[in-house]
Amino acid sequence: MDTPAVVLLSGGLDSTTALAIAKHQGFRPYALSFRYGQRHAIELAAAKRVAHAYGVAGHVVAEIDLRVFGGSSLTSDAEVPKHATVDALTDEIPSTYVPARNTIFLSFALAYAETVGACDIFIGVNALDYSGYPDCRPEYIAAFQTMANLATKAGVGGKSVTIHTPLIEMTKAEIVRTGLGLGVDYSLTSSCYDPDTAGKPCGRCDSCLLRLKGFAEAGQTDPLIYQAA
Repeated sequence: MDTPAVVLLSGGLDSTTALAIAKHQGFRPYALSFRYGQRHAIELAAAKRVAHAYGVAGHVVAEIDLRVFGGSSLTSDAEVPKHATVDALTDEIPSTYVPARNTIFLSFALAYAETVGACDIFIGVNALDYSGYPDCRPEYIAAFQTMANLATKAGVGGKSVTIHTPLIEMTKAEIVRTGLGLGVDYSLTSSCYDPDTAGKPCGRCDSCLLRLKGFAEAGQTDPLIYQAA
């Protein structure tokens, strides 16, 4: 199979694993990343490394500035929440939630997919070990897929658009094991919401804690070097 597919690629653990799965399933991936005013824009360097390593058919970095709205500690000067351990995470939607981010990203992915003739879009959302973002839930993805097939030339022309969420029911440990089984080099990735100027992850934001939890529960060592405690 050499079917084109658009893969949303942040450069983090989840999106890189989703890319590896798409490639393993025989899709020809086109990567899509975003410079959206995020404070951790260093993730784009990781996305470029990953895209290069996987020899994607194309890699677009779309420029949008969500700082004009703010509303998130990732797109403003608000402090990124930090915790001592993963057990301190709560069920509350954290300040790192970026309003409507996945809706915006998936809309761009639809446009990219139509231009490259793809009817498949991969996104690395996860509904188990995650930060409680509402746009990572299965019901949201199902609703977006329905909308996509009503809103695109491909959809109304009988070519159904499919949103693939291969990680949505996995724990972080299962994601790590899956990626390693597919040969993913996680040293290329970046997950931290608040890295230092050298790119070292903080080890205490939600994303770092969940990542570290995944590696620990998988019996593996995260290859990234974290900031000193």
